[in-house]
Amino acid sequence: MSLFDQVSKDIIAAMKAKDKVRLEALRNIKKYFIEAKTAPGANDTLADDAALKILAKLAKQGRDTAALYREQNRPDLAEEEEQQAAVIESYLPKALTPEELEAEVKAIIAEVGATSPKEMGKVMGVASKRLAGRADGKAISELVKRLLAQ
Repeated sequence: MSLFDQVSKDIIAAMKAKDKVRLEALRNIKKYFIEAKTAPGANDTLADDAALKILAKLAKQGRDTAALYREQNRPDLAEEEEQQAAVIESYLPKALTPEELEAEVKAIIAEVGATSPKEMGKVMGVASKRLAGRADGKAISELVKRLLAQ
């Protein structure tokens, strides 16, 4: 079952359970999925890897928004954003630990044959695709920079 179908099914379950937070988060996800499916060149399809990128982006936006609300002393809004981000994150693959991330990045560097910071682009291209949804892009970038500088 594709992520799109799973989200559609879970919307119905959330309606039956009268789970407002989950329902709102799932409807938001589906809205972005439909926009991606109907984008020019999408041929009315949405691959799971593209769906994972959308989910990762939405989860990050939710966490960032919650942090902003906390800074502005609005814990009520922050809590709602965090709950919705948690729903979105439940569809993402398990995040890599820092140790697992470092091992993956080292393997990619060896695979690509990069030896200097000038070759960061090659490594990031492969790492971004392979680690999509399992690690934050910023964390990947910082780790690649650090490892190539050694």
